[in-house]
Amino acid sequence: MPTITPTELAERLGSGLLSFPVTHFTRDLAFDEPAYRENIVRMSQYEIAGLFAAGGTGEFFSLTPQEVGTVLRAAVGSAPEGTPILAPAGHGTAQAVSMARDAEAAGADGLLLFPPYLTEASAEGLTAHVRAVCESTSLGVVLYSRANAVYTSDTVATLADSCPNLIGLKDGVGDLERITQIYSRVGDRLVYIGGLPTAETFALPYLELGATTYSSAIFNFLPEFALTFYNAVRARDRKKVRRLLDDVVLPYTAIRDRKAGYAVSIVKAGMDLAGHPAGPVRPPLTDLDDSERELLAGVIETSRAAIA
Repeated sequence: MPTITPTELAERLGSGLLSFPVTHFTRDLAFDEPAYRENIVRMSQYEIAGLFAAGGTGEFFSLTPQEVGTVLRAAVGSAPEGTPILAPAGHGTAQAVSMARDAEAAGADGLLLFPPYLTEASAEGLTAHVRAVCESTSLGVVLYSRANAVYTSDTVATLADSCPNLIGLKDGVGDLERITQIYSRVGDRLVYIGGLPTAETFALPYLELGATTYSSAIFNFLPEFALTFYNAVRARDRKKVRRLLDDVVLPYTAIRDRKAGYAVSIVKAGMDLAGHPAGPVRPPLTDLDDSERELLAGVIETSRAAIA
């Protein structure tokens, strides 16, 4: 059984900044467990409300099911008491159920349910998918709404009524009207998490819609900047948020947008440039080239000056 209830987990997640640790690889693309464990300890030293092991930034899509279990156990075993670790579940329903059960056995505190792999599905099919996963575990479950699993307000309301351990919705779409509709139907029954790539760009408007938190990839290599930005958002310090966006976040996203998949690759490059190397990304992703790394180094230097 988890040591934290779904309700307690929801309260914790909504109270502060979240992040998705990268998954460390050696040069031959094997999981580098010692380096990963060291990084979980480093990230947990900061004021963080939860870490999502083997998530999107952690290259969930390139890990085997066995590797997912290994990465998750390394995170659970390395995080200090009080730092919630959420596990991934995804692919088909049977695989997601298996991952959910393994996550609970591994000692995870919660679950992030990714969209089903490849195929599109009806609202009824998605409802059955989520319900099956929720019924397979006592862990709190957060839905990841994106790609081929974009949940409507009707679907979310139905699931919130029938799945007591459904605790949150992570939005990776950016449809503010849809989020407004969902919040109108469900209200504070769920915790709402901003989950777009470089979620800082949407943090202020999401806060006005009830999303008190978001997942920061930048936190991996610029934790002080990420927390400064988050605190400015929560304080609704629009002037400071705009300055940090203009000086750091938007130049960062300009590099990220140069190539598909760079939302993960740029974080791995940032880790290396910040002195916390995490190895390369796995195919089908590609690493930043030298000129892009040079641009990113400039953004990192600017970020440090921006919060000095």
